[in-house]
Amino acid sequence: MAHSVRRDAPELPDFSLLKRLARDQLIYLLEQLPGRKDLFIEADLMSPLDRIANVTTLKQHDVDKLYKVEHKPIVSTSDQMVRGCFLYPLTNWFLFPDVVNADKAFGRFRRYKIIFSPQKFYACENLLEEQGIFGDVTTDEWSFYLLPLDDDIISLELPEFFRDYFLEGDQRWVRTAGSALHLLHSVYGPFSKVYGIGRCSKMAYESWREQVEEGEQRALQAEIGNVFLIDRDVDLVTPLCSQVVYEGLVDDIFRIKCGCVEFCPDVTSSDKSIKVMLNSQDKVFNEIRNEHFSQVFGFLSQKARNLQTAYDKRSGMDIKQMKTFVSEELKGLKQEHRLLSLHIGASESMMKKKTKQDFQELLKTEHSLLEGFEIRECISYIEEHINRQVSMVESMRLLCLLSLTENGLLPKDYRSLKAQFLQSYGIEHLLTFSNLKQLGLLVEQQPGETLTVMESRVGKLVNDKTAGKLTDAFSSLAKKSNFRALGRRLNLVCILGWEMARKLCF
Repeated sequence: MAHSVRRDAPELPDFSLLKRLARDQLIYLLEQLPGRKDLFIEADLMSPLDRIANVTTLKQHDVDKLYKVEHKPIVSTSDQMVRGCFLYPLTNWFLFPDVVNADKAFGRFRRYKIIFSPQKFYACENLLEEQGIFGDVTTDEWSFYLLPLDDDIISLELPEFFRDYFLEGDQRWVRTAGSALHLLHSVYGPFSKVYGIGRCSKMAYESWREQVEEGEQRALQAEIGNVFLIDRDVDLVTPLCSQVVYEGLVDDIFRIKCGCVEFCPDVTSSDKSIKVMLNSQDKVFNEIRNEHFSQVFGFLSQKARNLQTAYDKRSGMDIKQMKTFVSEELKGLKQEHRLLSLHIGASESMMKKKTKQDFQELLKTEHSLLEGFEIRECISYIEEHINRQVSMVESMRLLCLLSLTENGLLPKDYRSLKAQFLQSYGIEHLLTFSNLKQLGLLVEQQPGETLTVMESRVGKLVNDKTAGKLTDAFSSLAKKSNFRALGRRLNLVCILGWEMARKLCF
């Protein structure tokens, strides 16, 4: 869940202030436990923490060593121990009581402090009490609600929000979303208007209003105008469609996490992977992030030629000019050259993985599903995709897209596709189908009640086999897609047609 501001909006708020506030609070919590200490960090918290406070900053405040919490015994040489738990504290809880009890068994007595982020729940302390170590541990809360990922993007970094709220019905993170709004309101002044769509958005808004009314009112100049809160389940189709811009494809293939991507050795042309921060500070990435992938290679080629021209300026320079060039331009050119090489390598790697023919067929199928044309051909393509075991995630994504655009699958199609999927990818995915059905992402179509009388009359006039085919036809007519009706009303689907869209493919 992220909040984004238009890139062309004038006078963007200084979101780096949120980072400084989070860093100052973390330092304050660490200093409450004086002396040398080891910091144990939940794996999912390491990337956000690195953007807030790097290792140098932590060591300046008596953090001796940093460890990643893993499913194995924890060994620490320090007298004191601080452990940071990220978002869902119960994930690795069974490890922490073992640490305390093992220290007691060996006669080692340390001071333990658990820092919960973004908030501390009652269940956390309750579990400590059940394990008999409540008196041995102090707890605190790091109210880290929003992480600035770019000049105009701030993120809650709550990957489990969708599953917990929409699948499990767990509303614990609604308060967190409300607290994030309160933080923005407190730092950047009052909002002009707040708009919301969905039940979760309404609850987050109400939580924020409660906190505003309970807190201290300060007169601040408004830096943020309108706020829009939209539940994810309002639009489940968009994230299921293939991405065709550069940043989207990088995320699909390499996975962008917390604004960073790790490029593999194939991209770096070396024997090790490299982590790269993707934001507007990367001049190359900033210019191609929203470009259609078919246009990226042309831009990178031109960029390489411009860079070579800048390097060639060195010839014919006198000593004074060379000194100015080295001190003012060379460092920037080398940095740009390094980034350009990485993005060219990433583009080549993506081109290999998204072959022209396969990707065109995939886009054609998605486009047909969105427009409601050639559905039988689309189902045949999905069946072939499943039987070839191309990609489990991609096959499931196509099934969900088919279900959402058709308001569910015909029972016979649902049973057939489900059986083929389980045979190809494993019976363990039965639970996946159950979860997707509960979310409304992959469901069976319910027969239309308005045509049952007509069906019964037709059934008396024709044989059983023909009647069965007609029943399927009636069912598909009676159950029209809500998505398609909205798509036509709001002009959500490009009307250029596939032949025009195909020309944009690479």
